[in-house]
Amino acid sequence: MKSTLLKKHAKSFYWASFFLSSNTLNKSSSLYNFCRTLDDIADDDNNLDVKKKIFLKFKKDFETRNLNNQIIKDMWSVIDSENISKQIIIDLFDGVETDLEEKVVINSKKELLVYSYRVAGTVGLMMSKIMKVTNKEALKGAIDLGIAMQLTNIARDVCEDKARNRQYIKHDFSSIRAIINESQAFYEKSFTSISSIPVKSRFSVIVARRVYRKIGDYILKQNNIDNYNKAGKIYVPVFEKVIQTFLSLFDFIK
Repeated sequence: MKSTLLKKHAKSFYWASFFLSSNTLNKSSSLYNFCRTLDDIADDDNNLDVKKKIFLKFKKDFETRNLNNQIIKDMWSVIDSENISKQIIIDLFDGVETDLEEKVVINSKKELLVYSYRVAGTVGLMMSKIMKVTNKEALKGAIDLGIAMQLTNIARDVCEDKARNRQYIKHDFSSIRAIINESQAFYEKSFTSISSIPVKSRFSVIVARRVYRKIGDYILKQNNIDNYNKAGKIYVPVFEKVIQTFLSLFDFIK
């Protein structure tokens, strides 16, 4: 099944996916598999030259529609059926390519937000297309939610990124707290656009938003950098996902 990678690697999104129609889930899984493949290329333990060659081949195969690659074939099927602009995917490639350096250092808030748009805002935009969103403000909200989730990822993965010689934010708890606070503004901005998502997909987005946002709370509970370093990758436990899913009903009504 296409959702296998989603189940294995994206626990929060997989939880929310239970509330999608089978057709929307199938297309969302094709998108996730494509994005996951790009992530894996950048995060692989291969040396940099090898990763760059693999990345450029995958990009060329995408641009030339190499349908022998099932992941690319599925992705093009989604692009064609949902009328997704190819430029959005090029932006995604540009974002991933940012990580294909010996040392990655983001030096400003602007750079961080541009990067976050490219690797995650684009995904939010494509997901909104899959969900048949047409309202322009709602499409902006999808970008905001993607950026919010990426900022959450960055706050959670500081140790992992440091091991890969990447610094999106400084390795101290004040910087982690600041980026979580920044993410809150984007989560808030995204909420007003959710009402423009078709009803059959709306609840899934509300759940994903609530559960992913909660990761930030669990990070802040570490209180200091020593606890954070010892915690490993922070996830939202199942009981908390159940609570956030229940609270999502109130968001849905609101």
